[in-house]
Amino acid sequence: MIPIVKTIAITIDEAMLATVDKLAGNHPDTPNRSKIIRAAIGEYLARLDREAEETREREIFRRHRGTLRQQAAALVKEQAKS
Repeated sequence: MIPIVKTIAITIDEAMLATVDKLAGNHPDTPNRSKIIRAAIGEYLARLDREAEETREREIFRRHRGTLRQQAAALVKEQAKS
């Protein structure tokens, strides 16, 4: 399925635009400005998702650290018997 795309306008400083223009055409995965910007936004959104997931996981570990500590101690004790 072909995604529906929208045309938008962005404001970007000249130095950043010059860097984007240098990349455009010099790499087969990023032949133009639009593809570079879409890739950058996609990577940024993926990073935000990963950070949110890591935050959720840290909170789960924090809430259950006592239980996890007890389970780890019991496992070590059990393995020491072998």
